[in-house]
Amino acid sequence: MQFLVLTERRMDLFPPDQWTPELIALEANRVRELYAAGSIRAIWRRKDQPGAAILLEASSEEEARALVDTLPLAERGMLHFAVVTGLDPYPGFAPR
Repeated sequence: MQFLVLTERRMDLFPPDQWTPELIALEANRVRELYAAGSIRAIWRRKDQPGAAILLEASSEEEARALVDTLPLAERGMLHFAVVTGLDPYPGFAPR
């Protein structure tokens, strides 16, 4: 099953000096691992605010949340998951 996850960086709680290049590199490495494992199908940076939109493959919402909880920014409390929702196929593409 696929899930949409919208993250928000907690910029209000963590000053700019805590968003180090080393930490962002750790985050990118973990995203690559989850992508290589087939858990992350796609990921985009949000334009409306600091954060990401993630298309995730998981068997349940609990598994989806457990996967994103392994992101280094999440482990440090620097991310808020604004949305974690399952997705169903769009019925308009079904055969008539």
